[in-house]
Amino acid sequence: MNVEEIRKYCLEKKGATEEFPFDEETLVFKVMNKIFALIPLERIPLQVNLKCDPVMAIGLRERYEAVIPGYHMNKKHWNTVIIDGSVRKNIITEWIDNSYNLVVKGLTKKQKEELEKL
Repeated sequence: MNVEEIRKYCLEKKGATEEFPFDEETLVFKVMNKIFALIPLERIPLQVNLKCDPVMAIGLRERYEAVIPGYHMNKKHWNTVIIDGSVRKNIITEWIDNSYNLVVKGLTKKQKEELEKL
């Protein structure tokens, strides 16, 4: 996957937005103003930070060399995925889905209702 494919996939999610809240090089994807993915554009190879269940996060790190604790994130809840071709595209999109769904699950009832209306 390349940055544009990841960007397009993230923005297809209901209520997803993109912005650069930290600097001009960190592309952030949010749902209802909550982060579900970050791409540090200056990193080579490409990387994406994704939210993950803590137990699943450890398992993915053990199984895939391209998955490491979240860079500049809470390492219990975030993984950094190095996009080096070692992980298939469909698996990365599953992880993006998982991250998005975890964030949506944690929204307030009011936020979930607002999201449904979009």
